[in-house]
Amino acid sequence: MRWRPLLFALILLTSCSGFFKKKTERTLAKVYDEYLFESDLKGVVPKGIPANDSIMMVKSFVDNWVRQRLILHQAEKNLESSQLDFSKQLENYKNSLIIFAYENQLIRQKLDTVVTDEEISNYYNTNQNAFLVRDDIIRVQYAKLPLKSKFIPQARMLLLSDKPDNRNKLADLCEQQSFGYFIDDQKWIYLTDLMNVIPLRPADPEEFLKKNHQVEVSDNAFTYLIRFTDYKLRDSNSPLELETQKIHDIILNKRKMELLGKMHDYIYQLAQKQNDFEIFNH
Repeated sequence: MRWRPLLFALILLTSCSGFFKKKTERTLAKVYDEYLFESDLKGVVPKGIPANDSIMMVKSFVDNWVRQRLILHQAEKNLESSQLDFSKQLENYKNSLIIFAYENQLIRQKLDTVVTDEEISNYYNTNQNAFLVRDDIIRVQYAKLPLKSKFIPQARMLLLSDKPDNRNKLADLCEQQSFGYFIDDQKWIYLTDLMNVIPLRPADPEEFLKKNHQVEVSDNAFTYLIRFTDYKLRDSNSPLELETQKIHDIILNKRKMELLGKMHDYIYQLAQKQNDFEIFNH
């Protein structure tokens, strides 16, 4: 419990900028010749969280700092000097970060991020075999009505009609009577997602979808009127509508790689022309 008053005070210190001057800064922990000061808590505790949570976060931070320094000290004692030399790795890491920052700046400035519907369609048509559905998908309409509802015949008639006006009438009926419904048969959904909201449990989904265009099922409280307007079985070609975002990202990534490749080649060729480097044969 001795942590509590100290940590609470530290939280107040970190949330009230300038309340104490640095010369009065409190030491939180010491491991051998290293110290953890209250200023090291900056950013550890987000503003607005409860005091008890803040105390636990500070305590966890201090404990982790102590444990890390103890393990580091033990490692430094037991490793050979050659094993402690990370200068090469650090240099490589620094170089990678610099190049990465420059490439990101170039991408932000030069990359064309507009991908047209035509480009997406062309890519899809050229690479259809690369886009397969991972599970059975369907286009479906359904209405969920109370088991004894007098509106079941009317809803059934409207659901099975191909007239756009009747689709709107079905939506109006369901909304007026607070029935559940889904009539967007242009949207592809997974059969399993439908089964999560409707008590539909086909033993053989493939045979079921092939043989049933409309079906009615019931549970103890509701009747479900269902109409399938299209389906695609697992491992068949995925429809373009499901792959649009993925293709968009693929096209952008290709452009990015091409842009970076051209930049690398340009820098290399310019340096070669200006004799900025030399490769020695051994």
